[in-house]
Amino acid sequence: MRSCTLVLAAAIVAAGSGIAAAQTEQKFTPMELAAGCAPPPTLSGAPSGAPHVIGSQDTVARRLFGVRDLLVVDTGTKAGLDLGQQFYVRRESRFGMGYDEKARGVTTVGWVHVVAVNEKTAIALVDQACGGIIAGDYLDKFAAPVVPPNADRDERTGEPDFGSLARVVIGNEDRLSVGTGDFTLIDRGSERGLTPGVRFSVYRDVGVSGLPLANVGEGIVIATGDAVSVTRITSARDAVVSGDYVAIRK
Repeated sequence: MRSCTLVLAAAIVAAGSGIAAAQTEQKFTPMELAAGCAPPPTLSGAPSGAPHVIGSQDTVARRLFGVRDLLVVDTGTKAGLDLGQQFYVRRESRFGMGYDEKARGVTTVGWVHVVAVNEKTAIALVDQACGGIIAGDYLDKFAAPVVPPNADRDERTGEPDFGSLARVVIGNEDRLSVGTGDFTLIDRGSERGLTPGVRFSVYRDVGVSGLPLANVGEGIVIATGDAVSVTRITSARDAVVSGDYVAIRK
């Protein structure tokens, strides 16, 4: 009976999904949307007990979901889900992580809000798709993306600190190389004093004895986790790759 109630509720929501979306719709700038679709500042994968997408509320079987689709989630009110809650939809990496093979990358594929729920399952409407959503993707805590001032500009204030270098880990969608305008993770976070808005330079060891590190590009910190930060590359002379060095400007 509970599953029938949920299906009926979802059918009603589907008929008026435009109204349901309008109630939670948020307006973001293009830069904020890009930041929201960036990987989160973590390398630990899905949190324990995270809700997962198990399919869609549709008349035909599908494998790929996007904006305005109704997703079926494998947990409900017993796990703390409630109507109107928003979540990011994310996916763990299934591939190597470049220079740090022990790390586990995470890709953000969109965000949703809950439109119907019972004790064991829920229906969530896709508000934003950063890529194709599939069964097995997990829901993570949502926070509206915030971008530091002038994150779209290539500013070079302060001198690079070579005394304590960080490293580039991975870019959008588990990419091991990125360019100007792309987002990437570095292995330095708030535990080491990093804050959003901090500028940095990217360098590479060219592998030739006696030559100094070569400057590859510039970037800005967008968001920080304890040990990892999301950054945006503001300029690049070459592809920025996993393992490149990061010198914080001070």
